Amino acid sequence: MIADLRPYAEYKESGLPWLGKVPSHWENRPAFGAFVPNRERNHGMKEKTVLSLSYGRIVIKPAEKLHGLVPESFETYQIVNPGDIVLRTTDLQNDHTSLRVGMVRDRGIITSAYLALRVNTGVSPDFGFQFLNVWDMSKAIYGYGSGLRQGLDFSHFKRMPVALPPPAEQAAIVRFLDWANGRLERAIRAKRKVIALLNEQKQAIIHRAVTRGLDPSVPLKPSGIPWLGDIPQHWRVWRLKFVALNIVDCLHATPRYSDAGTHPAIRTADIVAGVVLVDQAKKVSSRDYARWTTRLQPQEGDILYSREGERFGIAACVPAAAQLCISQRMMVFRIATEHCSKFVMWLLNSRSTYGQALQDVMGATAPHVNISTIRNYYLALPPKREQEAVVERIGAETHPIEVVIDRLEREIDLLREYRTRLVADVVTGKLDVREAATRLPDEVAPDISAEVVGEMLNDAGNLDEVDAEET
Repeated sequence: MIADLRPYAEYKESGLPWLGKVPSHWENRPAFGAFVPNRERNHGMKEKTVLSLSYGRIVIKPAEKLHGLVPESFETYQIVNPGDIVLRTTDLQNDHTSLRVGMVRDRGIITSAYLALRVNTGVSPDFGFQFLNVWDMSKAIYGYGSGLRQGLDFSHFKRMPVALPPPAEQAAIVRFLDWANGRLERAIRAKRKVIALLNEQKQAIIHRAVTRGLDPSVPLKPSGIPWLGDIPQHWRVWRLKFVALNIVDCLHATPRYSDAGTHPAIRTADIVAGVVLVDQAKKVSSRDYARWTTRLQPQEGDILYSREGERFGIAACVPAAAQLCISQRMMVFRIATEHCSKFVMWLLNSRSTYGQALQDVMGATAPHVNISTIRNYYLALPPKREQEAVVERIGAETHPIEVVIDRLEREIDLLREYRTRLVADVVTGKLDVREAATRLPDEVAPDISAEVVGEMLNDAGNLDEVDAEET
């Protein structure tokens, strides 16, 4: 159905480069004719439901996230109602704050630092939201605002042309986009479900390898540690502080990130089990890099470990040729030469070690593990040669899984790019959806079974064979 969409018969100039030509029967209004700022403040604490703009959605803020805030401060918040549109108005050119526009579904209060708008007569709230969302996603919003942080006020864009279809056509556009977005979202969720299953399978492979080794028939013995249980007879239990030459915590300060920085500063968001996401990390200057590596300059093979926040207990080795430092909530371990750093890294990611961390987790809103607990983690280790063999086996058995996961992640990125383009083309009148909206089908979300995962793994194996033949 989407492939059958066609342009409108006649167009006219909109007056905006990012909007281009729009259907000739659409009405051009200035933004103040389509939207009006919401000025209602929460004087007298009329409302107590606190809302938040999160990744393009307006959500009710959980009670635990309000810990430490003074209730009286909520009198400065603004009251918003279902159908209102909220914009984050600072740092317009910061791509990390994309998805600045959200639609309010629940009455409540939200910080007055945001701009809340209501629609005027003849404008559907859902269409108005989609128009402003396209304005944001097209980066045309970058041309507005003022000040050092380029803050946005309604006065900055109140005369911007807004192209409005007739009300019935707005409803058709919203209905079509709801259907298309649901279809694409189901496809993305299905792929995410497969990725989750594959990651569980990968974790099971790693856990079995680092707790039992390569020979399933090897005799076992009690480890003497309840959460470790039985271990291979020839393995030895160590504490991390005797396996590592250095255990270094981050500086308890906030790094000064800079777009012109030269060295990645790794945060908890920049690692997943076994992988440091260097390319997405924020940067610091050479001077700050020197300060943040005074106690230890991470080198290839060192282990980076997250000890705070919702993503605590994740370990990954520093990749080759990476001159990086650790940022807040991170630690770095340098493993003694009589052990294999990658084996220790996988062991730190295992359920047995994570269970030890859970025994000591402090705090509800910002969980963290004490350094003394981390230094005294119990680790069951075989001789170094066997550690290296286990690491090699893990790589061989998880590689087909990683191939499939990478392919699925690329497919998800393409689906998201396609969705963004489709929404922009429909909202700006490049595609006519009026007829399509009248014949939308009902769809059932697909089920993802273990057979689907197996088929994808077989495909990954076939891809490996093709690669081998080509090389």
